[in-house]
Amino acid sequence: MITVFGSINADLVVPVASLPRPGETVIGDSYALLPGGKGANQAVAAAKAGADTALVGAVGDDALAPAALEPVRAAGVDIGAVPVLRGAATGCALIAVDAAGENQIVVARGANGLVDAAAIPSRRLRTGAVLVLQREVPDGPLWSAAERARAAGARVLLNNAPAAPIPDARWRLIDVLVVNRGEALALAGIGHASAGDPLAAARALAASHGIAVAVTLGGAGCVVFCAEGAWRVPVLPVKVLDSTGAGDAFVGAMAAAWAAGRPLLDSVRAGAVAGGLACTALGAQTALPTAAAIAEALPRLPPAERLA
Repeated sequence: MITVFGSINADLVVPVASLPRPGETVIGDSYALLPGGKGANQAVAAAKAGADTALVGAVGDDALAPAALEPVRAAGVDIGAVPVLRGAATGCALIAVDAAGENQIVVARGANGLVDAAAIPSRRLRTGAVLVLQREVPDGPLWSAAERARAAGARVLLNNAPAAPIPDARWRLIDVLVVNRGEALALAGIGHASAGDPLAAARALAASHGIAVAVTLGGAGCVVFCAEGAWRVPVLPVKVLDSTGAGDAFVGAMAAAWAAGRPLLDSVRAGAVAGGLACTALGAQTALPTAAAIAEALPRLPPAERLA
């Protein structure tokens, strides 16, 4: 059982030849209005990967709310604890995607800034359940949700994205941390995203806080430090069309496998496959793979390499 406490957005996606530099305007030929938000994306990813999944967040009473929320429900996610907040605006992300699949994203928080951890049903935080968190909602309700989960015996997976500091007193609430290269280096105090060793960062974070840490490295796969040891998991060979939903696909599929009782290394491998498959289609939720697609592609993922 998985509960995702996080953001719900409508994504406005514009394909462009190249991403704009500061002060530059670029022209795209078309756009698409798609469901998004890291919380909603990860909930859909987990549900499509086969998990009993609920989403807790908030939307506004505006025209974007159905576009943001209805596809989540259609994917099999329980949205019964998502209120429509009167007078609030639904969160919105503005996304430019270039010909190589790289993206540039600006997010307007909207109703995501008004979420309430008390809305999470207690029955979904029982022993063995998994709570998935990200950093697109305010810290107050986010850490309150983690406190509730740990007190009830549930496990907590934090995707620390967008990057934000984790207070010293909050590390005890985390079982698994998922970050990208830059986020890992920042948390470990090693350096900027353009410098430093993400493997050393992951090792330092895992050892310092007694948690499992997975660091995604884009085309270089990921590294994971967990009870099964230290491993490098390669990337699934695919032709990249749009990398927008790759990170959320990784987290959702990984959480689904972990919630089902699979070892964390196996769960990371499932996440790596899902992340690769998500790069082969446009958009975030629309590109998320099913459990059948993940299972079919898993044999194409090269074996994990044990690290010293």
